[in-house]
Amino acid sequence: QAQLVESGGGLVRPGDSLRLSCAASGRAFSNYAMAWFRQAPEKEREFVAGISWTGGSTYYADSVKGRFAISRDNAKNTVYLQMNSLKAEDTAVYYCAAKYAGLTTYSGDYDYWGQGTQVTVSS
Repeated sequence: QAQLVESGGGLVRPGDSLRLSCAASGRAFSNYAMAWFRQAPEKEREFVAGISWTGGSTYYADSVKGRFAISRDNAKNTVYLQMNSLKAEDTAVYYCAAKYAGLTTYSGDYDYWGQGTQVTVSS
């Protein structure tokens, strides 16, 4: 059974950094595009960042561009999201997701989802 497990969330102050990890198991995800989505209370789930299966292409939401960086290590079946200069508006549950082949920003295209990890940015 394929599974994605996120870790690394927590409570931080504005301006701090966090690195989220998403460990995949149950199958090889090397041919899968991977992405991070987030959902704040009473808001819809939104795309944050994505990376192609080769790692050669990345894409970011405008709201995180220049602050967040997505990367992957296919040998470890793990995807990372480095989050710098965090803001209060980054507070949300962050989800890792995987889809076969091409990278998209639409959550409905993704086949596998993790359970989410809470990120809270507060002074």
